[in-house]
Amino acid sequence: MTPLLLLLCLPLALAGHDYGQALSKSILFFEAQRSGYLPHNQRVTWRANSGLNDGKASGADLVGGYYDAGDNVKFGLPMAFTVTMMSWSIIEYGKQMAASGELGHAMNAIKWGTDYFIKAHPQPNVLYGEVGDGNTDHNCWQRPEDMTTDRRAYKIDPSNPGSDLAGETAAAMAAASIVFRHSDPAYSSELLRHAYQATCQAQVSAAFMVYIGFSVVSVIALFDFADKYRGKYDSSITVAQKYYRSISGYNDELLWAAAWLYQASGNQHYLDYLGKNGDSMGGTGWGMTEFGWDVKYPGVQTLVAKFLMQGKAGHYAPVFERYQQKAEYFMCSCLGKGSRNVQKTPGGLIFRQRWNNMQFVTSASFLATVYSDYLASAGRDLKCSAGNVAPAELLGFAKSQVDYILGDNPRATSYMVGYGNNYPQRVHHRASSIVSIKVNPSFVSCRGGYATWFSSKGSDPNLLVGAVVGGPDAYDNFGDRRDNYEQTEPATYNNAPILGILARLNAGHGGYNQLLPAIVPAPTPVVTKPSPAPKPKTIPPTKPITTPAPASSSGPIAIQQKLTTSWISNGKRYYRYSTIVTNKSAKTLKNLKLSISKLYGPLWGLTNLGNAYGFPSWLNNLAAGKSLEFVYIHTANAADVSVSAYTLA
Repeated sequence: MTPLLLLLCLPLALAGHDYGQALSKSILFFEAQRSGYLPHNQRVTWRANSGLNDGKASGADLVGGYYDAGDNVKFGLPMAFTVTMMSWSIIEYGKQMAASGELGHAMNAIKWGTDYFIKAHPQPNVLYGEVGDGNTDHNCWQRPEDMTTDRRAYKIDPSNPGSDLAGETAAAMAAASIVFRHSDPAYSSELLRHAYQATCQAQVSAAFMVYIGFSVVSVIALFDFADKYRGKYDSSITVAQKYYRSISGYNDELLWAAAWLYQASGNQHYLDYLGKNGDSMGGTGWGMTEFGWDVKYPGVQTLVAKFLMQGKAGHYAPVFERYQQKAEYFMCSCLGKGSRNVQKTPGGLIFRQRWNNMQFVTSASFLATVYSDYLASAGRDLKCSAGNVAPAELLGFAKSQVDYILGDNPRATSYMVGYGNNYPQRVHHRASSIVSIKVNPSFVSCRGGYATWFSSKGSDPNLLVGAVVGGPDAYDNFGDRRDNYEQTEPATYNNAPILGILARLNAGHGGYNQLLPAIVPAPTPVVTKPSPAPKPKTIPPTKPITTPAPASSSGPIAIQQKLTTSWISNGKRYYRYSTIVTNKSAKTLKNLKLSISKLYGPLWGLTNLGNAYGFPSWLNNLAAGKSLEFVYIHTANAADVSVSAYTLA
């Protein structure tokens, strides 16, 4: 059985997800991350105004924007990526969000970010990229409303360039301009005025500038700034290096911004930029297996492949085909059908790194979702080294990742706070872990917050509804501890890509043509009553199985089983067992076959060979001294696991 089919065997508590509810919660999370003066329709009522003097010392108004994660710093690069991905979600699936009544909330979430970017771009060649200092902030555990940390503002300019930061911010504003084009044309034009290249070097028509509402010579925008004054932003804003270092450089952001400016304007200049610079700037050369706030190449390649399938490539078709090849390299790697595939946990989750791995899961799943719809709209399959793949399989992969996040995993844990019955209770997040200032206005000091609240073993006093946390390790293990920041800290860029996937899954299948021009409908008025915090379901204790799981050995192969957790669903107690298989020999173990009997539930981390189990699809052998882990869930004692065949080479 494949992991996808195994999910069908899980109890009802672990399957049949309410994607509409998850969408609503995932959007609500952004209201908990707001900085500045909170609006009258704020639904996360345990938050209050904060950061009201941001930018004042620099002579700028930088009030507003988002805190990136569980701290109180406003980092420009991940914030801009967050807004770009929220906008892309609406551009592709805005109609589906409107049908669920969430489009207005999602657009408000974008505008909260873009309003801040407009303030952060006060002059043509100046962009503020950070407010606050991660070093001093991380030494304190305070509510945003109590902040006593350094709120210095950091900027880029011609003498201190940051092409990656300016490029991503231009991409965010261009993408957001599409979102607001029909519901608020004036605001849409204002966003383009900041994003658009508008100097005499722009090589764009004055007629188009008049059409979008500004003078050719009056605005020098972010893309021109990014492209003309090249450099990595963290070489200028050095305090960001420890937290959001730009490893990939800035070429990917320049291509990314050009792609979004073309999508927003249809202007040939930006299509030319993609066509002429694709080879030299890595767009056609880099085959990647990750996509996120730092590495934009798969996103660029996916957008350019869309332009190609829309018939817009013109004489750049050969170049755009090379972009598309790299886009499909990424998709195939996610499916495990490429020449170099992504690592996955035994439970089937993409695994890139231990610290906040979930950011890569949601972003990759979003690309898989939109590319599946692009392919289906074009009537073609995905071309992988392992053979052609139907678009539905790509969407199925994205669904499997979202279902894992929502609870279909070996721990039966939802990694979206407030969704389901079993989710993280001790999130690494200052605001949610400290009693609301509205409940207890007593000042929480820098170190006092650590002593009283960070060290508390209790559940968070404020439920951070909708937050997607960092997630499990490479073996599906997860520690629900506030000090376990690698796994329990949420981030805005974890949530942003999942909005589109959830809207797509909630709307069902069929009737999509994602190659047509994007038209985002005007949002319908929504009721903005505060959402009550859901209470975790209390489960009466029952006596668990205490029989130790057996260990066995077959010559050079050792097998060790252990019971890792248990829970109750629909009156039944379920047990999760972890099994470690170790090659004790001095040679490489190949052609392993395991016999497993008395197994009454799903298993992850092995390939079902019919009458036996073999290595998982991502593993061909086991080197000397190395181990593999597989897990299974059922309602009984540990299954009987033994070695039926193997070879040593």
